Amino acid sequence: MSKKQKVAITGIGLINPIANNTIETWNLLLKGKSGLSFLEKDELKDYPCKVFGLVKNEKEILNKVFSFNNQRKTDRFIHLAMIAGKEALLDSGLSKELPVNRERFGTSIGVGFGGIQSIETGKDCLIKKGLKRVSPFLIPQSIINQAAAHLSMEHNLQGPTCSIVNACSSSGDSVGNAFRMIRDGYADYMLTGGTESSITPLSIAAFGNMRAITHWKKKPEKACRPFDKDRSGFVMSEGAGILLLERMDLAKKRGANIYAEIVGYGSTSDAYHITAMHPEGRGAIKAIQVALKDAKINKNEIGYINAHGTSTKMNDIIETKVLKNVFLDHISPKNPNRALVSSTKSMTGHMLGAAGGVEISLTALALKNETLPPTINLDHPDDECNLDYIPHYARDKKCEYAISNSFGFGGGNSVIVLKKI
Repeated sequence: MSKKQKVAITGIGLINPIANNTIETWNLLLKGKSGLSFLEKDELKDYPCKVFGLVKNEKEILNKVFSFNNQRKTDRFIHLAMIAGKEALLDSGLSKELPVNRERFGTSIGVGFGGIQSIETGKDCLIKKGLKRVSPFLIPQSIINQAAAHLSMEHNLQGPTCSIVNACSSSGDSVGNAFRMIRDGYADYMLTGGTESSITPLSIAAFGNMRAITHWKKKPEKACRPFDKDRSGFVMSEGAGILLLERMDLAKKRGANIYAEIVGYGSTSDAYHITAMHPEGRGAIKAIQVALKDAKINKNEIGYINAHGTSTKMNDIIETKVLKNVFLDHISPKNPNRALVSSTKSMTGHMLGAAGGVEISLTALALKNETLPPTINLDHPDDECNLDYIPHYARDKKCEYAISNSFGFGGGNSVIVLKKI
């Protein structure tokens, strides 16, 4: 067996409801700034849910990274990926002109819904105008692999390319896949993460009837309340988080800025229910254990956990139970050296298939900057959610290792372990 390669994160690109780039996102996140807002549209006037996490004013950036002709033929989830992907590449220093082997440069992008906006528009067109008026670009507009495909074409990335769909674990698994591609010798560079733009009448109606999303009517920035007694469901959001992963020796040789090292990945299935987590969190427990074993570290070495933390009654209680089961006394609030936990979804909302890409990026930034982002709106903690979730304010802490959790409908669990460099 060939030698396992170490894997570095050398570029990060973020676009989300808080901000349209990484630096602003990070700075506002540490201040506890929420990106959530009311969405007032005529077609949603009868819908009980009005609070969402919307990406705003991205058009000027998009025009600089993606031609107008391509914009016309692609869904918005692809647009967000192109913006975040370009930022990650620029941040890494691996521009088009840099002489690296493009056949060893791949993509692995997670998406939950794909082009649901384009599909809804296409169906309306079919009904109102007839079959000949349906766009011939509808299929490539909407199929999930097109985010990875357009990133590959735009930046001449000729290595392995794939698109993972695993509900809210999609981009966590995509980063894990990219990590393994480099570690096991199949690629030297991977553009990876996730993208999502699926806030449409159909998806809002479906999530609403499932009683999964919040019906919050007060200040929108207070709507997402992970681990709080007053939480009433997740806040549907959109965005993209793209990372540039690189063979560690190549990154060091060119003097790249390294945010963190990816050292472990765990992926499991609850094998239990189409939407609900296993009541004891058996799949999530195993995924964390697998990730720690893959990283060859002890649970007591973890300093920070970026929780899935969706602000739903079920997820928050079960995830807390999972963390207690795995980390035991190491996560107890009575332990002065305890692992700290926070949910950045309290500020970004839940970006579904893009959530893992954004949150792994934020976890890497937390290690790099030795500052852990807070969980906002944690005013009245649920009695069953009694860990240190870094309420309200960011906290300075130097951690050697951190994990990012992503759990999805259908029982998919994805856990990434990062190491400080």
